[in-house]
Amino acid sequence: MKQTPQNMSQAKTLTPAEIEQVLTYIGTRQFPLRNRVMLMTGLWSGMRVGEIASLTLGDVRNKDSSIRAEVRLTAEQTKGRQPRTVFLPQKLRDELATYLAPCGELPDGHPLFVTCGGFAFSANVMAQHFHYLFKRAGIAGASSHSMRRSFITNTQKYIDVNDDMMHNAVELA
Repeated sequence: MKQTPQNMSQAKTLTPAEIEQVLTYIGTRQFPLRNRVMLMTGLWSGMRVGEIASLTLGDVRNKDSSIRAEVRLTAEQTKGRQPRTVFLPQKLRDELATYLAPCGELPDGHPLFVTCGGFAFSANVMAQHFHYLFKRAGIAGASSHSMRRSFITNTQKYIDVNDDMMHNAVELA
C-alpha cells in the first residue's frame, strides 16, 4: 500500500516515564554509557538517527577537548543535504564530556559512537539498535524517530525563531 498522509502514523512521543524506563533498561545492558549518550543526543538535540550515526569526535569536541555548544552538520550528514547547526544544551555537553573522557588522543575523524565491533554505526544499524532497545525496554511503538519527535514536541513553540532563542530553547528541553 502506498504511504499517504492519511495512513502514515507519526513516531511515538516519549513520556518522561518512558525515557526513565529506557534509561533503566540501558543501565542493565552492555555499553550503558554509549547507549545513554546516544539516546540523550537524540532527545536533547533533535538530531535524526542518521545525523547521530555520522558524528565524529571533531564534530563535538574542540581542540582543547571541551565539548562544543553547537554542532555544524555538513550537507553529507543531513537528510535534506543542507548543512545546518544543531545546538547542544549544557546537560548534553556534560553527558558527552563524561562519555569522551576516556577517549584521550583519538583523532577528530574517529566516529563518536562505535558498535561493539569497533566500527562506526551506519544510520540503518543505529535505527535497528534503537528499535530493539525500545522494544526490549517495553516501550511499544517507539522507534529511532521517537527521540526527534519528543525533542520537537518539547521545543515546538521555538521553531520559527532566531539562533539565540533556539539555543535557549534546547537548554529548557
